[in-house]
Amino acid sequence: MSQLILLIWNVVLLLLLPAVTETWRTNFFSQSLVQPKVHRHSTSPGGSLLGAAFPGPIVSSDSASCTIPFSRAGNLIIIKARVDTLEGNFIMDTGAPHLILNMTYFRDYPSAGEQEDSQGGITGNVASTSPTDVPQLSLGPIKYNRLHAHRINLGHIENSKGIKILGLLGLSLFSQFEMIIDYEQSVIHLHLISKKERSMPFHHPMLADTGKYTISPIDIVEDKLLVLGMLAGKKLNFVIDTGAESNVMDSRLPNKLLENVSITRRVMLSGTGNRKIEALYGYMKNIQIGKQGLTTLPVIVTNLEKMCYAYNRCIDGMLGFDFLSLQKIGFNFVSRKMYIWK
Repeated sequence: MSQLILLIWNVVLLLLLPAVTETWRTNFFSQSLVQPKVHRHSTSPGGSLLGAAFPGPIVSSDSASCTIPFSRAGNLIIIKARVDTLEGNFIMDTGAPHLILNMTYFRDYPSAGEQEDSQGGITGNVASTSPTDVPQLSLGPIKYNRLHAHRINLGHIENSKGIKILGLLGLSLFSQFEMIIDYEQSVIHLHLISKKERSMPFHHPMLADTGKYTISPIDIVEDKLLVLGMLAGKKLNFVIDTGAESNVMDSRLPNKLLENVSITRRVMLSGTGNRKIEALYGYMKNIQIGKQGLTTLPVIVTNLEKMCYAYNRCIDGMLGFDFLSLQKIGFNFVSRKMYIWK
């Protein structure tokens, strides 16, 4: 379980990365558009690290398809959701494995296991987390029943962003959905995929014109969303993380690859305490993500060795807001496809 603690803590630290490059702003939207009631048992995608300890929740919805508005804190996606009777701000974070709750507001929930401490992450900070059970989570017309969650102190994120954060909505919550993120309109289109639609794939009306977007394969391994990239003829493994405001690249990659990064300045990455590490900020040139080619992409270059322990594998980098917001982007987590608008 200590590996899971490392993963959760790395998720929290990644939420702080953008402080080196971004100021924050928020835009508020309030209407949720919905349409036929669906019930589904969700399973954790792709051979989960969580195993039987974190079975998928029961998912139901008053609408198979819905549009959820979001605001932003910095470049983090903020969604209104409700845990039991408490409603507030949640960060949509595909870098998190499941539901993560802020200990500040859920301290009185009964513990579903022992509290654990673990050290790791980009800055080597110490994490403390405590599991609990949640009767119900509501997200627009979507309801999750009987969830397992972890609690962790998210006060440093609240202080950084200046807003109250109840928790993180992790990847496994969306494992039965097709999702399209439209940063320009500040909305997320969700469709709960039925068993029938698995054999005859559902396509959102926005996907009707296949000439407007590219389709690339994705993979979900141990609750991490992975996509292949190509740089200087070499394949790279990236985690797609909606909770990361910046793209990140491993400084241990071969010089042949790092020569394709034009460094513009040095930056300091901060953790929850006084621990800081120096990193480089620049632009990747001629990078291909899936089937989409990009002439330039902002990136923070830092050592990701400690992430190997949390992710149970080494990754070459992470793709966050600076990539995801370039255009509309969609994911079918059931058929394992990514849609990137041209």
